[in-house]
Amino acid sequence: MLMALNRTYTVAEETFDSINAYWLDSQHHLQWDCLFVLPGWLKAWWDTFAMDQTAHLWTVRHQDELIGIAPLMVQGKTARLIGDPDVCDFVDFIAAPGSRRAFFQNLIPHIKKHGITHLDIGAVRADSMVFRDLVTIAKDLSYEVTCEPQDVTMELDLPASWDDFLYQLTGKERHEIRRKLRRLNEAAHVNFRVIENPDEVSKGIETFLALFKLNRADKSEFMTDQRGSFFRALAEEMAAARILKLFFLDLDDVPAAAVMCFDYHATMYLYNNGYDTRHKSLSVGLLSKVFTIKESIQRGKIKYDFLKGTESYKRRLGGKPVQLYRCRIHIA
Repeated sequence: MLMALNRTYTVAEETFDSINAYWLDSQHHLQWDCLFVLPGWLKAWWDTFAMDQTAHLWTVRHQDELIGIAPLMVQGKTARLIGDPDVCDFVDFIAAPGSRRAFFQNLIPHIKKHGITHLDIGAVRADSMVFRDLVTIAKDLSYEVTCEPQDVTMELDLPASWDDFLYQLTGKERHEIRRKLRRLNEAAHVNFRVIENPDEVSKGIETFLALFKLNRADKSEFMTDQRGSFFRALAEEMAAARILKLFFLDLDDVPAAAVMCFDYHATMYLYNNGYDTRHKSLSVGLLSKVFTIKESIQRGKIKYDFLKGTESYKRRLGGKPVQLYRCRIHIA
């Protein structure tokens, strides 16, 4: 079933630079709710991993008003949102409030016109445009749709103060955090700092990568030269956007642990971390994350996203699971 494109709507091909310009221009009333499809993230990923895929950055306009952006990559007859599960925890489209349905209704026939027969989108949250709007429209059009649970992201609602955070933990966990903090401060001079100035990021990201590789053998294997290039490019892009926060826990002025976070809207995202295993007995890995939660509260954030994975520390620190899905739509 091929819908006719309404003549008051147009679809255009864009570039990464023009997408970035739309993000920076507040006159466009788009909702950039998903961290992992911000222009800087898309560009860093594409420049590093594109390989044999083709990018189609399509915008939909109603007359002269921009109502949505589809940052797609195409391989054969299948289109996906730009990114991959190894470094992009969840994805989504970008659209203006109140225009999501019109956006997808005009995007789908354009996609079909380019010979694309399958959309494979994931992971997405249950509150995403994909899950709420695109899937509904596809089902209304009698397309074959499957959405399967894929993973979870772990979120924490942040209270107003550090003490409130501690008291929302179990008594055992609260006692353990206080005990670990006391031991840490008894063992060394402790300094927790953040690098967020773009001029300092190139040096900071090298320290982060070194600690990441020191952490565990599987992390060292994960951080290939290609992924290392991505992390460097991503740090540069997100620092320029004033979103990157590179946190370091120093013991006697030597970095012992690092946490790469993204401060976006009302949420602090814990993207990745690493630590020197020589300080494992002092729980620097856990405590560096705890310090980022404290920093997030002090910055007035209302949510802390531990991101994908169900590691036990996330639950111990109050994280609650949010289901992620993989949605596949056959539009032939």
